[in-house]
Amino acid sequence: MATNLGAPSPFTETVTPSNTVNFTMGECSYLYVGGAGDVTVVNRSGVQLFSNLSVGWHPIMCTRVNLTGTTATNIVACRSGG
Repeated sequence: MATNLGAPSPFTETVTPSNTVNFTMGECSYLYVGGAGDVTVVNRSGVQLFSNLSVGWHPIMCTRVNLTGTTATNIVACRSGG
């Protein structure tokens, strides 16, 4: 779990996992996971599975959390800066 994520996040978006719909704010800087589990994201490298994420802040840059492969719950996407 990340402990120092730098600047506060002025932009947040509640995540509804989807295999087709990207975040409205664009790429996020990190994710908050409220219920532990797997998270499958779409990032600059493609599709990536993060297994067994704990509750807390994770420095994962992505444009979407896929429904397929995601078991974590209460996810919030956060973006720093303007």
